[in-house]
Amino acid sequence: MRLPELTANPQQPSQLRLRGGWTLDHAEAIGRQLSAAPADATSVDASDVERLDSLGVLQLMRFARRRDLDFSRFTFHDRHRALVAAIEDVADDRPKRKREYGVNAALERMGHSVVDNLKDSTALLGFLGEVLLKLLRMVREPSRFRPTATVHHMEQVGLDAVPLVALLCFMVGAVVAFLGANVLRDFGAVIYVVELVSISFLREFGVLLTAIILAGRTASAFTAQIGTMKSREEVDAIRTLGMDPIDLLVIPRLLALVVMLPLLTFVGMVFGLLGGLTVGAYGLDIPPPQYLSRMQDTMEVRHFIVGLTKAPMFAVVIALIGCLEGLQVQGTAQSLGERTTSSVVQAISMVIVLDALAAIWFMEMNF
Repeated sequence: MRLPELTANPQQPSQLRLRGGWTLDHAEAIGRQLSAAPADATSVDASDVERLDSLGVLQLMRFARRRDLDFSRFTFHDRHRALVAAIEDVADDRPKRKREYGVNAALERMGHSVVDNLKDSTALLGFLGEVLLKLLRMVREPSRFRPTATVHHMEQVGLDAVPLVALLCFMVGAVVAFLGANVLRDFGAVIYVVELVSISFLREFGVLLTAIILAGRTASAFTAQIGTMKSREEVDAIRTLGMDPIDLLVIPRLLALVVMLPLLTFVGMVFGLLGGLTVGAYGLDIPPPQYLSRMQDTMEVRHFIVGLTKAPMFAVVIALIGCLEGLQVQGTAQSLGERTTSSVVQAISMVIVLDALAAIWFMEMNF
């Protein structure tokens, strides 16, 4: 194969004629030939080129841009036209649209975000309905239940999270006791730290901290696991085998979280109370027998019930968001990372919003 050649057409000096091989093997020679091309050239005849690859086409397109030449006036051999057309289609050199600033642009971005959030909420509601229908079908057809997978996820979701939940709730209980004591000491009512810690953890902090921990730990795990299966086309393989991905992937995780979150909430309540007891005994000079006696006298079962009744609701929301985001992965690593981040943000946000609504409802019901 000859080296690339570029000469002027004797019959038409403004036209350049190309010969030889315009391929990657001769990249340096191509650059030299194009740099030495006459400045008055208006068209290029490449019909005599022996071999042409993508580098040669891109070099010619770059040459046309530098010389302000119309690339449609470049003539190629029939066997090269398909390659040139394909590269022209994907070579978009238009400058990227600059990000707009100002009030209008901000309102536009906010509007798009609101629409996206509405779409996510609609998808979540639809997914909830689908899962409920599949649960009813499972009740009618118990053979669809996957006990082994459910127990496996109960271990991952529940037992493996006990140390983290216990530690964080213990520390938060101690912090609440310290902060409460700093305020109540001015009124000579340090003993009311007992009620502050017990009521706050039984009603709010126990279930809220546990749900937030699992929203960050479990929702991301569900999304990553299912998203990886989706990117490897394992979910499509499950459908090809005639099985339902909801039965195999979603329902075991949902049931495991619904069972384990109330138990973890109870663990968080206990360790939160222990954190307040530790601060009361070693930092506030409240003897443990007095602290326990005061807690027994002032503690009401309704606070415990309020906290536990919110746990299954949070579990359903966390499991649905984690599984739905995993099923929406597009198959790339970037999509998996974005969906994992989105599942954590959505789960934590929904838990906090639902907890606030539940607190207002229980307050209005005087319970």
